[in-house]
Amino acid sequence: MDTNSLTPEIHSFPTTGTTDRKKSETTNNDEETPSSWRDLYSVDWRPKEYFFKYRKRVNRFRVGSNLMIDLDNNRTVSSRFVLKPLSEDPKWKAVYETKERDLKLLSKKISIGPLLRLQVGLRHEFRNHTTGWMWKLTTVNGGYGVSQIQTKTTLPVLPGFDIRVGWSAEYELPDIHGGSRAPEPVFGINFGHLYGSIERVEIIFTNDC
Repeated sequence: MDTNSLTPEIHSFPTTGTTDRKKSETTNNDEETPSSWRDLYSVDWRPKEYFFKYRKRVNRFRVGSNLMIDLDNNRTVSSRFVLKPLSEDPKWKAVYETKERDLKLLSKKISIGPLLRLQVGLRHEFRNHTTGWMWKLTTVNGGYGVSQIQTKTTLPVLPGFDIRVGWSAEYELPDIHGGSRAPEPVFGINFGHLYGSIERVEIIFTNDC
């Protein structure tokens, strides 16, 4: 088996409306003023991914089977298997991607200072017969910037049945600016904008018997 090091990567998290953002400003010139609070935020309520997860306790481990439907990628369907210790704070997990035929051994997220978290791991690609390492750096809020939040909210429905919603939010900070020459206004305010989106919906069945 060849052991070629894979290229380190930081996985980006999709942010809705990045290219279509429009600042709302008010100045003493003809710049636009927000007419209501609704002009200061926008939310994409359509989930990009659906997950169906089944978890079962096997001795000291928890085995999971996940089915994912990606609506942003021509409704692509993929599956994976997950193995991790049966603990409130598991230190590692193993993930096998059936479509890519990748086996990953990932650590838990390690805190680096007050703002950053680092996750490291090993990956073996059965298709190419290569093995290498990988890493991912995020903030404590789950995103890739101080003003970005990426998190999940779990809604218990019945014993052994939960619905988890993954969502993200990014805030464009307000600023005050001005200038003495056109087209820069003498005084202007950018009120900022909040962008939110539902990234995924997970339907989880758990059997710990």
